[in-house]
Amino acid sequence: MKMVCSYLGGFLFLCSLLVALASGSHGNLPIISFDEGYTHLFGDNNLVIHRDGKAVHLSLDERTGSGFVSHDLYLHGFFSAKIKLPSDYTAGVVVAFYMSNGDIFERNHDEIDFEFLGNIRGKDWRIQTNIYGNGSTNVGREERYNLWFDPSDDFHQYSILWTESQIIFYVDNIPIREFKRNASMGGDFPSKPMSLYATIWDGSNWATNGGKYRVNYKYAPYVTEFSEFVLHGCAVDPVEQYAKCDNTHGSQAIPTGVTPSQRTKMDSIRRKHMTYSYCYDLTRYKVPPMECVINPQEAERLKAFDPVTFGGGRRRHGKRHHRSHSSSGQTISI
Repeated sequence: MKMVCSYLGGFLFLCSLLVALASGSHGNLPIISFDEGYTHLFGDNNLVIHRDGKAVHLSLDERTGSGFVSHDLYLHGFFSAKIKLPSDYTAGVVVAFYMSNGDIFERNHDEIDFEFLGNIRGKDWRIQTNIYGNGSTNVGREERYNLWFDPSDDFHQYSILWTESQIIFYVDNIPIREFKRNASMGGDFPSKPMSLYATIWDGSNWATNGGKYRVNYKYAPYVTEFSEFVLHGCAVDPVEQYAKCDNTHGSQAIPTGVTPSQRTKMDSIRRKHMTYSYCYDLTRYKVPPMECVINPQEAERLKAFDPVTFGGGRRRHGKRHHRSHSSSGQTISI
């Protein structure tokens, strides 16, 4: 693969991914140490580096959560880490692995999110994906899934592919969501350079049953572990304002889209495990947002799962999802 990036002024670069080989696997991409790609964001001693820089533990206790952020901004690429989530009672705990430029573009930021939502004992962790472009936080593009494994038992790989035309979320190399750019979105598709973040924090107000179950610090500290970091994209230096594109031999391992076999797996996961999609939420949108591609089978399954939300039978206020800055200085969801 060759990444071609041209400077257009300020932070705006044109980055196109020209890929010679399509592949559903990305096992050949270079894995970096924590210090090579990331720096401490917040949480003082709640961030601990392990295994000679190859792994990081983030913890949440009554004092603070913790987090880290990439050294560079990136405009398109492939971003991945293996993550092991906290175990036992985790209601209200949120672990996030996401891209954002909210610290630079406060009024019109972009964002691509993996959010892991803890739960009461005996209930599974849930995973949420979300996308914002150009500050379009009034249109939440959430999808939510029940995980089909225990993410606290072992490490699992979570990955984001971001190009000019699409965003794909992967779990253990299997795509779970494909989001294609649509002309009707205008500037709502993420298009400005972003940093990569990882955080753990207290989301008691909304994360578990709309805030019904809060973080219980009797079970603290809550520790999440990260390893096998992949930052493989077109890096944009925020000071020098030029693109540093990586043309390593492993670049051909970046996937170019969803292969037929991957689509079969993705469809199966969505059919069995997706519990929410904004495209079908009739309590929030009388008419689905223009970028939505309605799948009749998905619509019927979700309607049976939650007839109020997806059948439009009784109006209720959907959960507002936006970004704010906590007292710890990190960007969080509430």
